[in-house]
Amino acid sequence: MEFENAFGGGPEGNSAFIAIVGRPNVGKSSILNRLIGQKIAIVSRKPQTTRTRVMGVLTHGEDQLVFLDTPGLLKPRNSLGDYMVQSVTRAVDGVDACLLVTEAGAPVSKADEELIRRFRVGGVPAMLAINKIDLLEDKPRLMEQIAAYSSLYGFRAVVPVSARDGSGMDALLDELLGLAMPGGWLFPEDTLTDQPEQTIAAELVREKVLRLLDQEVPHGVAAVTEHMEEEGDVLTLHITLYCEKQSHKGILIGKGGQMLKKIGSIARQDLERFFGCKVNLQLWVKVKEDWRQRPQTLQSLGFSQRDLEL
Repeated sequence: MEFENAFGGGPEGNSAFIAIVGRPNVGKSSILNRLIGQKIAIVSRKPQTTRTRVMGVLTHGEDQLVFLDTPGLLKPRNSLGDYMVQSVTRAVDGVDACLLVTEAGAPVSKADEELIRRFRVGGVPAMLAINKIDLLEDKPRLMEQIAAYSSLYGFRAVVPVSARDGSGMDALLDELLGLAMPGGWLFPEDTLTDQPEQTIAAELVREKVLRLLDQEVPHGVAAVTEHMEEEGDVLTLHITLYCEKQSHKGILIGKGGQMLKKIGSIARQDLERFFGCKVNLQLWVKVKEDWRQRPQTLQSLGFSQRDLEL
């Protein structure tokens, strides 16, 4: 398996690699964060928030579940979109099982049908999590939805959940733990993610851009941690926001620098919770024109060369 023993393995026990897949904006990252018990993947109401695979590790008794949170499956419109689709397909092809996430009350989408086709071709065990049940007023539609998905694939389990308030998440975890097989842990017990701290810090800042800005601007922003230094009880982070146009740079900075200050202020709160110390956050904005269209630029911003070449 592609990720096997990436950290040198662990004690004897049970384990499983599980890809979390689905169309954009159904709550995959929220489910991962809820399962892990800590925020390691950014979330927003905007689609295409997750751009790369984010790995989360949950060690529960003798069982260890390794989750891969993937970008929402969509029709690619640029090199970044191509990268995101390859990230999903590689995840489905290289795991022990998949967790398909959909939104309560929504019809079966083309993306769901494509993922289910891949499950069928690969003989992949899969579970279905129907998220956002707290927002569904017409409860009978839930039973119709379960029947529609169950007619397409033999899911090991179908679990209605709300990642926001935690409803059904214990039941989902119990079902997922049933996927763990003997063979030993793949990561040390205290591992939560394979994401470097620099990457998590940059993504937490990008999350605030998605939250505060509208239209096309936030999707054309990448965040990179350029420098990270701890001195005493203060962690200093220098993070650069790269945008595609000079006009976007002005929007990110805002009049008198107010927007950039707001992004930094809100991001600092999450960063201090994550790192457990005071954070001195320094933000910069630079222009890389049409970076989403250029594989070489994507690579320079931290996207995998292997996926970009596919």
